Amino acid sequence: IEQKGDHEERYALRPTSEAIINDSYAKWIRSWRDLPLKLNQWANIIRWEVQDCKLFLRTREFLWQEGHCVYETEEECHKETLHYLERYRQVSEDLLAIPVWLGRKTEREKFAGAKETYGIEGFMPDGKALQMGTSHDLGQNFAKAFGINFQSRDEKPTLPWQNSWGISTRLIGAVIMTHGDDKGLIIPPRAAKHKVAIVPIIFKGDTTPVKECEKLAKELKEFKPILDAREEYSAGWKFNKYELEGIPLRVEMGPRDIKNDEVVIVRRDTGEKISVKRKGAGKKISALLETMHTDMFAKAKKEASAMILTPKNYEDFKKNIKDRKVNYCAHCGNDACELAIKEETAATTRNIPLGKEAEPKKGFVCIKCGKAAEYMVYFARAY
Repeated sequence: IEQKGDHEERYALRPTSEAIINDSYAKWIRSWRDLPLKLNQWANIIRWEVQDCKLFLRTREFLWQEGHCVYETEEECHKETLHYLERYRQVSEDLLAIPVWLGRKTEREKFAGAKETYGIEGFMPDGKALQMGTSHDLGQNFAKAFGINFQSRDEKPTLPWQNSWGISTRLIGAVIMTHGDDKGLIIPPRAAKHKVAIVPIIFKGDTTPVKECEKLAKELKEFKPILDAREEYSAGWKFNKYELEGIPLRVEMGPRDIKNDEVVIVRRDTGEKISVKRKGAGKKISALLETMHTDMFAKAKKEASAMILTPKNYEDFKKNIKDRKVNYCAHCGNDACELAIKEETAATTRNIPLGKEAEPKKGFVCIKCGKAAEYMVYFARAY
């Protein structure tokens, strides 16, 4: 919490909700029977960003989801901290088709007051990292600060264990950067509200395609199709519009298609055109949407993975950062060494991988100072 400006009348600009919610927890929690207590909300919060603001990525005010939980035991708290991290991975990869790298933050980068911070990190096409969600194991630190305690099963006053976790509209920025192209958005099929845009092709004033497309829209209602039968706009204009908006599939039907009892389906991600029998259009669309998700994820994974390099020395490290790459390297874990890297290259630690990937490789020493390595970690410039 910081004070900005010197005004006669004081205003509080709302940050994240730890102070508000923990004050309430101190009043609500009395017994082990009250636990676990879990709250989740969507709210607008303030970050006093004064430079380098970017729409959806770093702004002074943004909408975000935040969860705050209180537990009876340390084990349950830690298990659920990782559970919510996995949920965020699912949102990113299984819904948005964006690959992420899971890991633990260094002491320098973890959330203030947390015992441990875990995050999902995306590597964007421009070589910068984007923190897309975090899950914090708060230990008992906030319980101590806010006077939260409960009567345990053996009737003793006890401090609870807490975690918090959040994602924000930053995910929209990640979708735009990861999947978009020069034509506009490409919305991941599973996240798209309207999965299909239907455009009738009118030839020499024959409006039969409009009537047939109206019937088709009803047949494909499960995909929440947009039917664009406006006469004042050409088919080409409509094609550009729905490409710009990122609708996953476009369905076209003209006189020739009606004669052949077919429809033309166009994929937004590849531009591929497929003619299918009208009767089987729904089944084909379902299959194409799943194929699109798989292909979009694979493409993004391949491109992001290609940016991750293992430098042989600090000169390689600096060159990789200059070339907009991500370094996967050993580090000593010293705060001063980590800060020196940031000051010299503008790169920060993104996360320490989970599992064996965090173990220093044989013969590896700290990429900066040459001392014994504590762990392997990702370094990159970030939003």
